[in-house]
Amino acid sequence: MNSTQDLSKDKLVADLKIVVADAEELLRATASQAGEKVGVARERIQASLANARVKLIEAERALAERTRQAAKVADEYVHENPWQAVGIAAAVGLVLGVLISRR
Repeated sequence: MNSTQDLSKDKLVADLKIVVADAEELLRATASQAGEKVGVARERIQASLANARVKLIEAERALAERTRQAAKVADEYVHENPWQAVGIAAAVGLVLGVLISRR
């Protein structure tokens, strides 16, 4: 379940980066538009984008830290229990082999 959450978070971060880039492109495209309402809206969008960028950076850092921690825990487990790790890897390989051969 944790792996699924991490993949979802990765996808969310990637999607948000695309949205931010698209919004910035829209702001550049409408830069020549005049009017008070357009200027106010542009300023609000720019503030929201700046906030979104900060949150994206924080999310990426948190995700990277969780990934490092998971890798460290896995590494420690393998060092403390090498034969169990080999057995688990063999079992997973066997199950994957059976599943692949059925297709």
